[in-house]
Amino acid sequence: MSFQDWMQAVRQRTELALDRYLPPASHNPQRLHAAMRYACLNGGKRLRPVLVHAAGAVAGANAEALDRCAAAIEMVHVYSLVHDDLPCMDDDTLRRGQPTCHVQFDEATALLVGDALQTQAFATLVEAPLASTTIVELVRTLARASGAAGMAGGQAIDLAAVGQALNEAQLEQMHVMKTGALIRAAIRIGALAGESLDAAQLDRLDCFGKILGLLFQVVDDILDCTGTTAELGKTAGKDAAADKPTYVSLMGLAGAKDFADDLLAQAQRLIADIGQSGQRLNDIALEIVQRTH
Repeated sequence: MSFQDWMQAVRQRTELALDRYLPPASHNPQRLHAAMRYACLNGGKRLRPVLVHAAGAVAGANAEALDRCAAAIEMVHVYSLVHDDLPCMDDDTLRRGQPTCHVQFDEATALLVGDALQTQAFATLVEAPLASTTIVELVRTLARASGAAGMAGGQAIDLAAVGQALNEAQLEQMHVMKTGALIRAAIRIGALAGESLDAAQLDRLDCFGKILGLLFQVVDDILDCTGTTAELGKTAGKDAAADKPTYVSLMGLAGAKDFADDLLAQAQRLIADIGQSGQRLNDIALEIVQRTH
């Protein structure tokens, strides 16, 4: 199977898993459940679920466990997007080519969608067919990645940094938390769902995940400057308009592109000795660099 076919198959699996693990829109409170499904089931790159399955393949994890892990981490990611788009945060009206959740429904509903998706993610994760000790570690990994030490903390730093000039170390810290933590967690969760990796191999995949998360953000900053709203499916140029610090504002466009190339090389070196089972991870790294949205 080609990489593109494999990635599409994982996306379809994830869509079915999300549909299965989200509350039906016909159940009360119907408006909230409809909004949860609107936010989750309207497409997207599904990068984090794809990473869960790719790392799970390296570790020999079973498909049902990976489906639950992938759906759980995507729910957390989607909740962060719903909240990120709110007027009190980035105040955006377009996400994945469609009206954002608070525009399609209302602000109060969008706030509750984020709250409900976060708890639904953990309810989904704990039912994975895995040993209880593994479940505990999966929950710990996702909680750390999504909380004050990860995604939420990074967003707080981002909000406080508007209009400020951050140095490279400060910018990296912000993005390792805000964007990178959940990408890193996706790889770790997929790897933990299997049983074939030792501590050293897990650590190497964890380092790969950290670099991949940073790479994703650097490319995102580049695309925000070079892409169009139609291409991105979200408002182009909003970081510059909001006077947010980015890798492009710090390094210039050419410098950011060079930095992305360097991060890609670092990531590839970390998984070079995994062999054929790590090919999908290498493919994903290349996909991140080559993406147009």
